[in-house]
Amino acid sequence: MKKFILFGLPILALLTILSWSFTIDDTWQDKVDADVLAKVTNGETTDFLILLQDENEFAAIQTWNKDAKATYVYDQLRQRANTSQANVATLLNAQNADFKAFFIVNMIYTKGNADLLQSVAEMPEVLRIQSNPVAKVPALARTENSGAREATWGVQMINADDVWAMGYTGQGVVVGGQDTGYEWEHPALKAKYRGWDGTTADHNYNWHDAIHEMNPLNDDDNNPCGYDSPFPCDDNNHGTHTMGTMIGTDEDGGNEIGVAPGSSWIACRNMERGWGQLTTYVECFEWFLAPTDVAGENADPTKAPHVIANSWGCPDVEGCNPDNFSVMETALNNLRAAGTVVVVSAGNSGGQGCGSVTNPAAIFEGAFSIGATSDDDVIAGFSSRGPVTVDGSNRPKPDVSAPGVSVLSSIRGGGYQSFSGTSMAGPHVAGAVALIISANPELAGDVDAIENILEQTAVEKTTDEDCGDIDGETVPNNTYGHGRIDVLAAVEMALGMIISDTDNPALANALEIAPNPFTETINFSFDQNLGTATLEIFNVNGQLVRSDKRTISAGDTHSFNLEGAASGVYFYAIRSAEGTIEGKVVKQ
Repeated sequence: MKKFILFGLPILALLTILSWSFTIDDTWQDKVDADVLAKVTNGETTDFLILLQDENEFAAIQTWNKDAKATYVYDQLRQRANTSQANVATLLNAQNADFKAFFIVNMIYTKGNADLLQSVAEMPEVLRIQSNPVAKVPALARTENSGAREATWGVQMINADDVWAMGYTGQGVVVGGQDTGYEWEHPALKAKYRGWDGTTADHNYNWHDAIHEMNPLNDDDNNPCGYDSPFPCDDNNHGTHTMGTMIGTDEDGGNEIGVAPGSSWIACRNMERGWGQLTTYVECFEWFLAPTDVAGENADPTKAPHVIANSWGCPDVEGCNPDNFSVMETALNNLRAAGTVVVVSAGNSGGQGCGSVTNPAAIFEGAFSIGATSDDDVIAGFSSRGPVTVDGSNRPKPDVSAPGVSVLSSIRGGGYQSFSGTSMAGPHVAGAVALIISANPELAGDVDAIENILEQTAVEKTTDEDCGDIDGETVPNNTYGHGRIDVLAAVEMALGMIISDTDNPALANALEIAPNPFTETINFSFDQNLGTATLEIFNVNGQLVRSDKRTISAGDTHSFNLEGAASGVYFYAIRSAEGTIEGKVVKQ
């Protein structure tokens, strides 16, 4: 770890600058977690987290576009951290202590003895000193597979292949993953990596390694990827598998394993052979908010992904508890405020029954938490159930469910294998987000709208399992959430939200279309006189399907019957002397 000066580094600030009462706290020990205090009292040097004032409010930017959101959140967080962390950084530099400052959470990570700990804890701007808990990637069930295949059962179950047939494969969308790393040259992943142009690789802004040293729970220093890897590398298989489910496909189309094969991907390694720490998770959240070059410099929030998948958890037995939940939750909420959908696997503790969604980050309100279903479309026995009781919220979880049993995807060495777990379900949902945005780019950065679409269009699933105060026969419930996702229905809803284009702003509200989506007949209703107009409907290949010249008066409704036409997206154009109105409709 490198020691560095606070200012000039990518560490940020919160939205509102607060004032502090700088009075010396004679009971500095009260600020320190018991395990940290115990270690230094015994003469040990230990690592710890220094938490400072950290309050955010980004509600006013909800209607901004994604790049504007990301840039604003980044700038505000950086300003806050630079201001509030200055004195602590000065002290650490004077003590020759190595440290890393964060901006996505107002926090500094360092190592030290009792004297350093006391000096920091006595500073009035320091709110709390916490340990740096360690977590392990969930265990996975494996089934051997090999050879070329059609679209996997999960892709077909959520109707992603039907969305591809409509012309939407995730094009123009960037997905991200933080996991055990990624074998970027795998045949199913390489062509989709944002850092690969078909000839040369550029890992700047496309890859970050948050693993700087051996995890304390591993027993040897022989990581196959080393540390601070300058290019994507997977030391476990887990990450390569999850990315394959999001975007994977062979260049020849032989292995259709990914939900959104037209998307590109970027990534961060947050675990060392399956073991992560609170700081490594937060570091990846921070990098996704404003990706940097490989050297960790020149952050650019406009290069942030549209969605990230998080197939990991931090249970209480591995150090995450209510005392430190706020660190990860703050990081997650700030990334979400910047316009990135944060998809999180709900966990594999379903065997414990109700209330088994217990681990960060799946427990948080801002996380879009995912349960796992099997190929017979029922909940997997291992899939964690709500409500969330560990923080006293009784929050319903998961939010939705997706395929997660015997899911075929990519693994290291260019191969394929089937794994089971909510780790496999989450990437299906991240891919679904990419398909939604590719169908309606206006939704990019609108996290609430995207999550609502997936919830409203999910296939409703009920159960005789009553968890918390929610009847399993109601929807949503604490077993499936709102149900198993249907990305075809989600894309159709997203397309129906597209605002019609017009070369005359006065016509913007002159047209109402119903129903949309439609099955046979689509109705165009007008509240303005257009005179003689030509109404045209085209398919996705630009071929004219219907064309009529009609006289349009205010109050008229004109219908088109497309019975027998293929399901999918159609474009309309209404041309008159008053201007042209264009848009999309969807036939079911």
